[in-house]
Amino acid sequence: MIKTKQFKAGILTGILALAAVSATHLYAGEHEGGREERHIRHVLLISIDGMHELDFANCAKGISGVNAGLPYCPQLAKLSHRGVNYLQASSSKPSDSFPGLLALVTGGSPRSTGVFYDVSYDRSLSPPAQTTPGDIAGGACPSTIGTPVGFDETIDLDTSKLNGGGGINPNFLPRDPNKGCAPVFPHEFLRVNTIFEVVRSAGGYTAWTDKHPAYELVKGPSGNGLNDFFGPEVNSVPVPLPQVTGCSPLPDPAAATPDDDWTKSFQNIQCYDSLKVLSIINEIDGKTHDGSASAPVPNVFGMNFQAVSVGQKLVEKVIGVTGGYKDALGRPSPALLSEIEFVDKSIGQFVSELEKRDLLESTLIIVSAKHGQSPIDPNRLLRIPADNAADKSPADVLGPLVAQSIEDDVSLLWLTDQGQTESAVATLDANADVAGIGEILSGPYLNLFFNPADKDPRTPDILAISKIGVVYTGKKKKVAEHGGFAPDDTHVLILVSNPELSPAVVSSPVETSQVAPTILKALGLNPRELQAVRKEGTQVLPGLRLSEGDSH
Repeated sequence: MIKTKQFKAGILTGILALAAVSATHLYAGEHEGGREERHIRHVLLISIDGMHELDFANCAKGISGVNAGLPYCPQLAKLSHRGVNYLQASSSKPSDSFPGLLALVTGGSPRSTGVFYDVSYDRSLSPPAQTTPGDIAGGACPSTIGTPVGFDETIDLDTSKLNGGGGINPNFLPRDPNKGCAPVFPHEFLRVNTIFEVVRSAGGYTAWTDKHPAYELVKGPSGNGLNDFFGPEVNSVPVPLPQVTGCSPLPDPAAATPDDDWTKSFQNIQCYDSLKVLSIINEIDGKTHDGSASAPVPNVFGMNFQAVSVGQKLVEKVIGVTGGYKDALGRPSPALLSEIEFVDKSIGQFVSELEKRDLLESTLIIVSAKHGQSPIDPNRLLRIPADNAADKSPADVLGPLVAQSIEDDVSLLWLTDQGQTESAVATLDANADVAGIGEILSGPYLNLFFNPADKDPRTPDILAISKIGVVYTGKKKKVAEHGGFAPDDTHVLILVSNPELSPAVVSSPVETSQVAPTILKALGLNPRELQAVRKEGTQVLPGLRLSEGDSH
């Protein structure tokens, strides 16, 4: 591993295409051989949750019927003019936010991370001390083994508060019977290290901003991966944000009641995301996320945007507006168009601030997405059972045999009796039409993706992949969802940009898990410091010349 003094002295110097030099030179902007050396000292990682590669293609080039056919994401388009765009990038499977983010920051899949969803199941842990607001039953420890695991908003001290009431309630966490029934925090649940841990161990400074306090997950198993974490609760009751222009009062006060959260409004979600944008601006300016103290500009930092995901999913009945797409070509509805334009403008703010601070040339900007959203084609949408009361989800078909299920536009099923897996699959197969099932994975087929369910206490016994367009919900408040294996769920944007990069397009298939080793290599660190990279053989993204001797 690179030593702290080397990192701080400037050996953190992954060098891009037109300025490939040895990582032994200090970063001082000096000239050598008549050429100024450019060194990557910072990586800004941005997840636009829900953003497909198709969304980027349409907004960067323009598409008839939207914005008079003119491009509508000029800032992202500018980044592509000095960057590499990957046309066939796939997110994690399942395509939920937790495994999606972990792919980006560990280089691994659930096979290595052990994390399948923000809510899942573990046959080796005991229940929380108290029943959670998410209805995970509290129970005895160590006498009770096997429990649902919730790492979403329901573990907050107070979900209604923007700060989660001060963080995570340990009484709502699963407990480890092998460690004195100690509560298991999200970062402790993760089995492999993160890019933040690797950079910190090399003497770097790190920061991350995301949508729940539970996203302290990315601190990694050591708990030491982040110098600065900001996790405002997206499911909290919306409140005025005086620090954000145009958000005090909120632009959509009708969607700011105790029954609402930030995701229930096309306008309010932009205020929520703007609060996180402000945290990144503060960090670029050499401050902590809240601007309260001076701090180093992070070597690795970033955030997720919720706005596009809300624009793709939401039906805001109060104002009679539906998001999503107009057709299978990905023409955005006016509501979704507004969210894409907002995110694009925000990314422009990052670029402007980096330029202002003379940091743009030393910063690698990576824009991707934890997941996509399905379906794009509105004619494919079928909400089960909301659109047809006779339909049932896979979990409802199996009934009491299910110990835990997660159902968005995929169904992950953990059984009370693993010996009945084959008969359960047969039952699902016989009810495939009413359950909207397109394919069922179990046994040897499921093992191609994950560790065997009979050997790994976290692997689901059955994974039912829904037909394209099926969303499991009893309500009509959404027109899309994510989590599944379908192209609309997994075909996401990856754009890597820096002023030293020539514009390029890579059409060979890549995965978001390749972002993590790419970040380390860009910073002059060894990608194999990531445990998931070693376990799964994850490769650096192609088409980037990140150090001397690269042939990409």
